[in-house]
Amino acid sequence: MTPPTLQQSHGPAYTRIYALGAARGDRAVPNDDLVGPINSSDEWIQQRTGIVTRTRASSDVAAVDLATEAAREAIAKSGVSPELIDLVIIATISNVQQTPSMAAVVADRVGANPAAAYDANAACAGYAYAVAQADALIRTGVAHYALVIGAEKLSDIVDPTDRSISFLLGDGAGAAVIGPSDFPGISRTIWGSDGSKADAVGMNNTLTEFRDGAAEWPTLRQEGQTVFRWAVWDMAKVAKQALDAAGVTSADLAAFIPHQANMRIIDEFAKQLKLPESVVIARDIATTGNTSAASIPLATHRLLDEHPELSGGLALQIGFGAGLVFGAQVVVLP
Repeated sequence: MTPPTLQQSHGPAYTRIYALGAARGDRAVPNDDLVGPINSSDEWIQQRTGIVTRTRASSDVAAVDLATEAAREAIAKSGVSPELIDLVIIATISNVQQTPSMAAVVADRVGANPAAAYDANAACAGYAYAVAQADALIRTGVAHYALVIGAEKLSDIVDPTDRSISFLLGDGAGAAVIGPSDFPGISRTIWGSDGSKADAVGMNNTLTEFRDGAAEWPTLRQEGQTVFRWAVWDMAKVAKQALDAAGVTSADLAAFIPHQANMRIIDEFAKQLKLPESVVIARDIATTGNTSAASIPLATHRLLDEHPELSGGLALQIGFGAGLVFGAQVVVLP
C-alpha cells in the first residue's frame, strides 16, 4: 500500500516590515548617577561608549510590559488587525520567568490569541534572528502575519559595581509587524555563532548557584576588549556578506542600523564598510544605552521618527552578542 503524500504549506514569495513600535524605560539615568560604584566619571563613559544617558524602567515595570506597549504601537500603525497575527516571537535575555514565554503573554494582551508564540534567546542578535524566522515562516505558509519584538529590562540583571558592563545597559522594547509583500522586503539573513568565545560575555553565575546560596543573583558581565575586537573585525565581514546576499552595495543603503553596543564600535563599522555620507547611521545608544535584543528596532524607530524620508529605503541591520552569536540582513524600511 502506497502511503499518502503529505500536504505542504506554501506562502507568499516575499515579506516586508509593515510598521514599528517602541517603548523605552520611563527613567532617564545619566552617567553621573552610575559613576560612584564603579569609580568612574561622566567624561570617561562618554569617551569609551558615547553614552550620555540611558533609559531604565521603574521597579514596577517588567520587560513584558515594555514589549506589550511597543507591540500595540506597531500593530496600530501597521493596519493589520491583531486577530490576523498568528505568530509572535520575542527576542529577550531578561525574562525573569523561565516560563511561560513572554511572547504568549503579549499575544494574549494584544488580542492575537491563539497565535503561535515563543521567546528566542540570541542576546543582542535576537531581533535579527526573530526577523529571519518570521520571514521564513511566512514565506513557507506556516504563518500569515508575525509580530516580532526585542524586549529587555536589563536593569534586572545588572550589578551596579561591575565596571565592565553596568554603565552600558538600558531598558526598552521595539516591535515590528511583518507580513506578505509584493516585493522583497527582507533579504536572506547571514547568521551564525562562535561558542568558543562563550565566556566573552554572559552571566556571572547560574540560577542553581544562586538557589544553593553559593553565589549572588546572576548578572551580566563581559570581557570588553575581546567583545570589541570581535565586533569590529569579524562583524564587519558579516555585514559585507549580508550586503552580498541581498545583492546590493553600501551605496544602495539609506541607513545602517547596527546593534547599539558602543559608539566606538558603530564608528569603526562605518569605516570598515566604507559607507557613503548619504547613509544615515543609527546612534540611539547616546540616549537609550545598550538594550540588547531591543536595540535595533528601537534605533530604527527613532531613526524613522527623525528622518521620515528614509521610509521605503534600504537598511542594513546587524546584531551581535553573547554566545557569541550574530545575525544580519537588509530590509526595506516601513
